[in-house]
Amino acid sequence: MAKADQAEIRMRIVIEQPVVGVLHSLQSKEDGPLDPKRSKSGEPLAFDFPIRIAPGPKFFGDQVRREGPQRRFVYIRIGQSAGDSASPWSRRMKIDIHDIDQALLDRAVAGEGMLETVVNGTGKDGTPACATIPVKRRRIG
Repeated sequence: MAKADQAEIRMRIVIEQPVVGVLHSLQSKEDGPLDPKRSKSGEPLAFDFPIRIAPGPKFFGDQVRREGPQRRFVYIRIGQSAGDSASPWSRRMKIDIHDIDQALLDRAVAGEGMLETVVNGTGKDGTPACATIPVKRRRIG
């Protein structure tokens, strides 16, 4: 699809309750860590990046991954995967974006604000959350 048919919006992923001291980063198409951050005292971590949206909706961008004809998601790297070779963890969070409500996408395209997705960063066992992470909430901020 031509870029002329796509609208760019700003997206933010907020990781609430990350495991203290564990490095997190976005994953880009170059497959390396991007914008690494760690929580010093349990404060949320936020990752901002652009995505492009086309009718359908279809999603494009350096952080957008695909699985099958419709599923689109963003990876957050954790521990060793984020560039911390001393970490005991080497994980990724998979955060779905293909299921974002069309009304929120329309508001973001209209320039009403950044599209924010919030997830929990700690699993039930107290270690960094990984695999497909349920979204706690989405909003325009």
